Amino acid sequence: MWRGAVFLGAPHRRARSHPVARMQCHPRLSVLAREANVSMLRVSDEVLDSERNRGTAVRPNIKDRRHWKRLVAWGVCAGCMLGWGSPAFAATATREKTSKAAASVEPQAVAALERMGDFLRCQRTFEVTAKTTTDAILDNGQKVQFAGTTDLRARRPDRLRVDSASDLKQRQYFYDGKHFTVNGPGTGFYASFDAPPTLEKTLEAAEQRYDIELPLVDLFYWGTDKGRAKQLKSAVYVGPATVEGVATDQYAFRQGDVDWQVWIEKGERPVPRKFVVTSVQEPSQPQHVATLDWNLKPRFDDASFNFVPPRDAHRIAFEDTRQRAGRNTPNRSR
Repeated sequence: MWRGAVFLGAPHRRARSHPVARMQCHPRLSVLAREANVSMLRVSDEVLDSERNRGTAVRPNIKDRRHWKRLVAWGVCAGCMLGWGSPAFAATATREKTSKAAASVEPQAVAALERMGDFLRCQRTFEVTAKTTTDAILDNGQKVQFAGTTDLRARRPDRLRVDSASDLKQRQYFYDGKHFTVNGPGTGFYASFDAPPTLEKTLEAAEQRYDIELPLVDLFYWGTDKGRAKQLKSAVYVGPATVEGVATDQYAFRQGDVDWQVWIEKGERPVPRKFVVTSVQEPSQPQHVATLDWNLKPRFDDASFNFVPPRDAHRIAFEDTRQRAGRNTPNRSR
């Protein structure tokens, strides 16, 4: 999981076949649906998406997702804005400055991320909606784009709901303080596990035990690992910018195999309003772009975080990654 990007979306993806791929229905899915005996089936994108993607033109794989996440995650992760509102930092002058300092790490840019993270961690209740576009690379090298929307509602310390829909799939995540549930609308399947009493512990269990990575989850981790500043190759202030009518400050960073940018709202709410992640290891340099709309004073009741399964939905079980690892380990005693 990115410790600090808004899956913030997905990284770039690569399609399975040239020029496009068609999803095949999971071989056991129809049988399981008829028998409604799916308690031991692992929840995965292959299963939950198989019916919806029957006949879909492209179903790309995610390439090196965790690598992207950890790089960007910290990046978009930490910060807060600076007081760079002075006329001395006009856009033209700023861009000239950043071009000369392309290989430097400006302390002000790192401080902006750290301050943003401090602000986000202080928010007990919030709602954020992300509109995203993600590039995919076909096997023939052609770049295609997919769009999506994610809505996240959180009430610390023990409530979370995420509704995510894209051109490729839909997914819902519920945490009510006792149970964590993943639902695949339109698939007829959902899965739950008994969850720890806090949001952070639940997110950790979802990732480590069941390999589940939620969209926007890094909003809860940004700025928690300030030592990552040492991994930055470049960090610069680009200049003032407007994102959907909101005044922001734009920052650009270079880290590992990705370049990424973040636009942080000016004023008393230093929240990230936009980010762009570019993979520089691919010749076509695919991008993931997200714009964020924030509500820092929402009103939620407990019912907002409770999952009520549809009548015709079948419950399936998560497979613990530790059990899977054990099955895949050769028996050396033989």
